[in-house]
Amino acid sequence: MNTRNLAALLSSLVAELLLLLAVIFPSTDTLYITNSSFNDYFSPLLLHFLSVSENIATLSLIPFSRKRKRTLFSEFDDPGGDGLTRFRFGELGRPDSFIRRNPDVFKKFFNLNSSSFDWLCGLLEPLLECRDPVDSPLNLSPETRLGIGLFRLATGANYTDVSSRFSVSVPVAKFCVRQLCRVLCTNYRFWVGLLNSGELESVSTRFESISGIPNCCGVICCVRFKVNEESIAAQLVADSSSRIISIIAGFRGNKTDFQVLESSTLFQDIENGTVLRNSQGLEINGVAVPKFLVGNGDYPLLNWLMLPFDDPVSQSNEENFNNAINLMRLPAVKAIESLRNWGVLSEPIEGKIRTVVASIGACSILHNMLLSREDYSAFCEDSNDYSFHKYQSSLTASDSVASAIRSALVTKAAEFQSQKQ
Repeated sequence: MNTRNLAALLSSLVAELLLLLAVIFPSTDTLYITNSSFNDYFSPLLLHFLSVSENIATLSLIPFSRKRKRTLFSEFDDPGGDGLTRFRFGELGRPDSFIRRNPDVFKKFFNLNSSSFDWLCGLLEPLLECRDPVDSPLNLSPETRLGIGLFRLATGANYTDVSSRFSVSVPVAKFCVRQLCRVLCTNYRFWVGLLNSGELESVSTRFESISGIPNCCGVICCVRFKVNEESIAAQLVADSSSRIISIIAGFRGNKTDFQVLESSTLFQDIENGTVLRNSQGLEINGVAVPKFLVGNGDYPLLNWLMLPFDDPVSQSNEENFNNAINLMRLPAVKAIESLRNWGVLSEPIEGKIRTVVASIGACSILHNMLLSREDYSAFCEDSNDYSFHKYQSSLTASDSVASAIRSALVTKAAEFQSQKQ
């Protein structure tokens, strides 16, 4: 059996093993791409499959040695003069078929640089080439398959445009895009998984270094994407580097942020103690301060969810606390805007809900992959248009405990500010 077939076989076996383990030992400590409002699109078995633990998911990263010429991605203007930029691939060592790579072209059409394209192609190659239609296998290189999928995600181009630029049929273009999203969301979802207790300690330390507020393990936000004539909501948690450490997508867009949170498995896991469960609390002025998330908007104040104060007195400690919270929330804002830099998510999306959810998941995974490579081609630094002043004024039944925790954190933010002066 050649290595190509072996890679496809092992990938299939790993997928079956993951599916079996997910049913027997369901886990909730990694990526969720769930859909509480659209369960008719996802079977219960699939919901479990999408939340398999990181250690099992890494089995799909087994390397395979393959001896074949790597090809170089090239860009050229269409000689037919139709105004399209079309793409081709040429083998190394053949100058007649190779045109020097243009960094601007990669950033414009793929939201990454050429080095990241090569790295991603090598990582996904065995999986992109398997599971072709049995009666009509595609005669396309991994580079072309990846290029088609990335072009659609990065630009949001319609499939007629994609097929023209890559000289493939519309059905083939759709297949390549679906295949890329499926491979990323199935085999590499651990790139957006919730962190273990040791990693969370590192996250909270970085948040404390910029705000003076200890024990924050992430910033929670809710973002909405237009789909056909309606919208869907996605809830994400980001760390201080704008890395997405949790993503849950597919809720109806007319739900409030808190309704989305209440409907999510993340809420249940935190309430049940299965997330942040190994975290040691911190005592400040006699108040036990647990690990917590930072939020805003339509969320309530909870003992594990801290919010800014509503209309604080000018130059008060509460206003200083709000400013610190806003600094902590900025990386999550940048993560949201960076997701919108993927063209497929920036405009109203046409298609089935499950396809949109897969696109959100794939773009989130790509976002984290590129951050890890320090490739900021799709990263958004500008967040001036985002409002930080949409505060929640009503509190829940647990407001006395949550308020005491927040008041204790106010003193830490004040101490930090005084040390800076």
